[in-house]
Amino acid sequence: QVQLVESGGGLVQAGGSLRLSCAASGNIFSINVMGWYRQAPGKQRELVATMSRSGILYYADSVKGRFTISRDNAKNTVYLQMNSLKPEDTAVYYCNSWPVRYDYWGQGTQVTVSS
Repeated sequence: QVQLVESGGGLVQAGGSLRLSCAASGNIFSINVMGWYRQAPGKQRELVATMSRSGILYYADSVKGRFTISRDNAKNTVYLQMNSLKPEDTAVYYCNSWPVRYDYWGQGTQVTVSS
């Protein structure tokens, strides 16, 4: 059983940076694709970025060139480096596998970008 705990969120001004971490209690190496998702107030949860075990990357158009996903299988941790943040990046950020496992959802970490 894998449990995921997100951290690293906070309040930042537009143009700033944050690094999110997703720590897994289990072995994420067994999960081929890990992803970051976000949900803004009043909106559906959306996929932000994914990274496969072999290093294949995907980014949503809205974050391409600004966000970088990485994973450290030895530490069972997935990261999301977020640069050049915009107010529209404000959301609760979650990690999960892709496709999602509903039993993997954690509480997320709040990211608030002020203009």
